[in-house]
This record gives sequence, structure tokens and C-alpha cells, in this order.
Amino acid sequence: MFFLRSLWLLFLDFLETIVVSLAIFAVVYIFLFQPHQVDGQSMEPNFHHREYILTDKISYRIHNPSRGDVIVFHSPQDERVDFIKRIIGIPGDLINISGGHVYLNGTQLLEQYINNPGHVLPGKFLHEGAEIEVPTSQYFVMGDNRNHSSDSREWGLITAGEIVGRAFFRYWPLSEFGLVPTAEDELTMGSVKGAIAR
Repeated sequence: MFFLRSLWLLFLDFLETIVVSLAIFAVVYIFLFQPHQVDGQSMEPNFHHREYILTDKISYRIHNPSRGDVIVFHSPQDERVDFIKRIIGIPGDLINISGGHVYLNGTQLLEQYINNPGHVLPGKFLHEGAEIEVPTSQYFVMGDNRNHSSDSREWGLITAGEIVGRAFFRYWPLSEFGLVPTAEDELTMGSVKGAIAR
């Protein structure tokens, strides 16, 4: 009898541990951080196919997204699919693609961290030489592998409500383990820090 009682108490302790662990996981997954896998080559050379990242889901409840942030968001074409791209334009910004270059508020971006700088193609939404202003609560996003990315040039702006969060930590492969550079780090790499000052 004592043995069965001990076994039952051990089972209850185990069950309680499982339930608490699942509850903590659910809270973290729903409200704080969410794992995502990079699918495709649209963010090369900075993010590669099948890399795993954690998405911070709380930062944008405290402050607005910034230029240069790498974000995960629901595809405007199919909300069941999540995309990863970089924010190029925030509300009020003027975006233009001309002669293979991206212009932000009239200043050419010198983005050394992208594939094929100086060879950026326009798209169906943003035509060569056309300029758009980013409206309130919307964002213009592009992949770092500019000519192999479906992004705002093709299907337009994304809304704040479509953003899942900011990519902030890469945990696989282990060779790339660590924090994802901040917007300022990325923009400084691209020599555009002065060009995007508000």
C-alpha cells in the first residue's frame, strides 16, 4: 500500500512538472518569443536557408519598428505563411528605386551588407523612378538578396498588424549562434547612418 501511494505521489509530481512546463512554454510562445526557420535565399548573405531564429514578439508593443530591423511577418498574400525581411522604410519615409539603387528620403542607400549592391531591380508595386511615401502604421520591406526576393517592390507595403516580431537571436547552426545585429549595427555596416537620421 505504501509503495502504491508513493508511486501515485511520484506520478502526480511528474504530471505537475509537465503541466507547469507546458504552461510556461505556451506563455513564452504566445507572448514573448517564437522560433522560426528561414525558408529560401531571400535574406542572403545575412540569413541562410534552414537557419533557425527566435522572434521577439514584445519589443514592438513598447516601441515602433525601426529602419534596418529584420522582422518576421505574415505574408500579405497568405497570412498562414510567415516571411522574414528587412525594414527599409517607416511611416513618412519616401522610397525610390532608380538606376539600380534604393533611395530613402532622397539619399542613396549604400548597403554593403546586401547581395549585388547597385543592381536593385524595381517591381510591380514600385516602378523604376517612381517614389512612394510610406503611410502611417505601414512599412516598406525588402530581402537582403534583392534580386531573389519577393518583397514590397512586388506586393506593396505591410501593416503593423501583420508583423509577428523582430528577429533577435539565431540559434542554428551553432556556427552562427548569437544575437541578430540591431538596426543601427546593420545601417552602419551599410554606411547610411547619416542618410537615415530623422
